[in-house]
Amino acid sequence: MLYSTIFKKASMAISGLFLIIFLLQHFAINITSVFSGNLFNQLSHFMGTNPLVQFVLQPILIFGVIFHFVMGFVLDIINKRARGRRYKIYKGNSNASWVSRNMIISGSTVLAFLVLHFYDFWIPEMDYKYVKFLPENPDRYFEELVHKFEDITRVVLYVISFFFLALHLSHGFASSFQTMGFNNKYTVLVKSFGKLYAFGIPFGFAFIAIYHYLNH
Repeated sequence: MLYSTIFKKASMAISGLFLIIFLLQHFAINITSVFSGNLFNQLSHFMGTNPLVQFVLQPILIFGVIFHFVMGFVLDIINKRARGRRYKIYKGNSNASWVSRNMIISGSTVLAFLVLHFYDFWIPEMDYKYVKFLPENPDRYFEELVHKFEDITRVVLYVISFFFLALHLSHGFASSFQTMGFNNKYTVLVKSFGKLYAFGIPFGFAFIAIYHYLNH
């Protein structure tokens, strides 16, 4: 049982680090939409038509997302069973931070956001390519992105989701490295970079949504 739990935690950490790398790549492409619609179209067209990305990396990404969140729920159940009961009294951060104790809440919010994100972008993309078989238009991506952020309700939902993503990452980033045994003289540096990443990337995504709403 112990080794099984350790394996689950290691798998959770590896899938989390994989998603962290993807998130950075996704942000690097999306932020170009603020500076150059043409560059965003070029990068999106490459990602959307590259066979390696579409038929190898994309399925791996989808599996990674599902695996990470399923494993998160599994580990949460295991931890609750192991505790047997909740803390009788919570004294500040003496037991654990609010974020670390409620990763399932922030994770569930992020999962809900991903469902919305898939509904907004991935499903229409699959419909465009593989259901309607429309001819590829390399200049369509920027217009489609801006159109999604014309609705203030959607922008607000995205911003709230990015807030919870920041909370989730603020604990998950350092926790993933710790689970993988990365405890040495660079631990402080990793934690500092993790905090910068955890709040910088979600803030950047929120900025993109707000920017396009204000400039549509």
